[in-house]
Amino acid sequence: MNQVIFISGTPCVGKTTLASELSKRLGANLVRVNELAISNDLVLGIDNKKGYKIIDIPELDVVLGEIIDNFDSDKLLIVEGHLSHLCNGADKVIILRVHPSILEERLAGRKYSDSKIRENLEAEALDVCGAEAYEAYGEDVCEIDVSDLSIDETINLVVDVIFDKKDFPFGVIDFMDWLIG
Repeated sequence: MNQVIFISGTPCVGKTTLASELSKRLGANLVRVNELAISNDLVLGIDNKKGYKIIDIPELDVVLGEIIDNFDSDKLLIVEGHLSHLCNGADKVIILRVHPSILEERLAGRKYSDSKIRENLEAEALDVCGAEAYEAYGEDVCEIDVSDLSIDETINLVVDVIFDKKDFPFGVIDFMDWLIG
């Protein structure tokens, strides 16, 4: 098998839930980028204006690269986190997308500030994670609109992507109507 799959996307699109269930179903190893950054002291500080942790991305890339280089080549490695697509080493990058109207409810449910909600909604509408991933990985990026999918439906689609049974190319999902509407 020997595949490294990165799962990324805007906060609250379902990355963590998907990665947990997917790793159980496939017997894959799972690396959570946020935990990796914290456990390796890669948090440089907090952006006081936005409330985000500032992560040392180049050093995160080095630490993740060491994990990937030392990974058992007969297994599947899933790397989950909204910064994962900024690192190297993926065979495929899967970007989860959610319509901003649904995402807004999820972000509010997590008690995000109004400014943080707005920033994340705009990032989702503009497909910031997808564009960044495509810049680094090109055709190895898939985007799946999980707005109306159950976790099982999402898992099935992602499994199909991993095993080359389906493809969801970058640039097909368009939430710009939300932004300009």
